[in-house]
Amino acid sequence: MKAKSLLDLQEYFHNELVCAQYLEQMRWDGKPLCPHCGSEHHYRTTTRFKNPALKDYKDFLCKACGKKYTVITGTIYECSKVSLRTWLLAEYLIANHKKGISSLQLARDLGVTQNTAWFILHRIRASFKEDHEEKLTGITQIDETFVGGKNKNRHYDKKVKYVGREPSRVDKTPVMGLLNYGKVRLFAVKDTSYDELRGVINRNIELRSIIISDDLYSYRTLGESYMHFIVRHSAKRYRSKEGFSTNGIENVWSILKRGIIGIYHYVSRKHLQRYCDEFAYRFNTLSLTVVERFEDAIRRCGNARLTYKVLIS
Repeated sequence: MKAKSLLDLQEYFHNELVCAQYLEQMRWDGKPLCPHCGSEHHYRTTTRFKNPALKDYKDFLCKACGKKYTVITGTIYECSKVSLRTWLLAEYLIANHKKGISSLQLARDLGVTQNTAWFILHRIRASFKEDHEEKLTGITQIDETFVGGKNKNRHYDKKVKYVGREPSRVDKTPVMGLLNYGKVRLFAVKDTSYDELRGVINRNIELRSIIISDDLYSYRTLGESYMHFIVRHSAKRYRSKEGFSTNGIENVWSILKRGIIGIYHYVSRKHLQRYCDEFAYRFNTLSLTVVERFEDAIRRCGNARLTYKVLIS
């Protein structure tokens, strides 16, 4: 599939059967595996796929565990009344809009309701989440930012009394970023305390690796376990004595903030981590072409499926 534009994509995915066959290739490389037990031994049943548009697409029956499954079993598309064609077009739009796409705009583009588009967006964002099993080594830039409105822009009766950094701790959500050789990890954290930030660092960065940060007090003891280089932003310096800077992670914040301010306008604390996963995914796949990023997003469809009950709980 070589789609240079959304029009090419729509022409290629002209019906549900083509979408299902394409998804088979992306998910299993043409060799179906049972999502229940992992067995590759199966045969096609005489029953039809639940979607009425797929008249010629038959279910699979696993010879090992005896359970039926389809190409969408165990994926983010499972138990959805939205057509596969709509899902795949949504994947393309979400993966390739650099600053994101709002649920209202996605609803207009796909011809669905805003609630449906919002649910689709969050399911796809959940599939972008990385496991981060391997720790980072080498040189890592770390920094934190705050997501939320400015105190000066609030109505008089909603302003926070504190000044300086204090309002951020009260009504904004901090996000910590780790940038390592062009790949970023973003984490929505409770606060910028020593224990909270050090916990993220210890879980994600190998001991004795090089860490570059600003002069935030919470980073004061990093030199005990890591090779720590400090860029003293409080003194209006933007490079350390050794020539290191945090410009890379600052670039990540500019993209994140432009997306939130310009596209989403408001992001709640509850869902912020999924938005961070979305922006981190697009940043980490900048070297891929439009089609390659779309295919990579499709291959992630087997990641943990977010249910609507969990989403709104």
